[in-house]
Amino acid sequence: MYDGIVQELIDELGRLPGVGPKSAQRIAFHILQTPTFDVSRLSTLLSEVRERVKFCERCGNVSENDLCAICSDVRRDQSLICVVEDAKDVAAIERTREFRGLYHVLGGAISPIAGVGPDDLRIRQLMTRLSDGTVQEIILATNPNLEGEATAAYLTRLLASMEISVTRLASGLPVGGDLEYADEITLGRAFEGRRSA
Repeated sequence: MYDGIVQELIDELGRLPGVGPKSAQRIAFHILQTPTFDVSRLSTLLSEVRERVKFCERCGNVSENDLCAICSDVRRDQSLICVVEDAKDVAAIERTREFRGLYHVLGGAISPIAGVGPDDLRIRQLMTRLSDGTVQEIILATNPNLEGEATAAYLTRLLASMEISVTRLASGLPVGGDLEYADEITLGRAFEGRRSA
């Protein structure tokens, strides 16, 4: 424990996701011990982000405008929507440069334990987007965990009556991974998703 404001800084940094007590302490001391660290710039950026950044009205991605850059891009394939849990998933897929369609950010996943149901997600907005008949395929790119699978299963049932192809991202063994370290679910999915060599 440190005195006063130093401990307050460590505690506040420790409230950030993925930042444990040791990381919070390390960041705090970096700020304190680095004379060139621009605290004013960081403070200004944090304030500006809170003021200027919002969520895209159409897809739910982060944006400084009513529509994000992806939804505003007329070159994107309007017939293809990739459904993801969070805005950070959009960034991960965009880094691959393989997907040229649009996105829909749910804002989480179905999790009865956490009290998150379908009505807590942006599913209603997705259904509204599908009503005009433009979309031909929905790619479900939810996380390969219990909540992500439950969300994908729910959406698959919900979309079954529509004239839209519903696909799921393939999952299986990571490149460079060893079979002996793969869990049963991952290995099972690798067998299900096998393709010709």
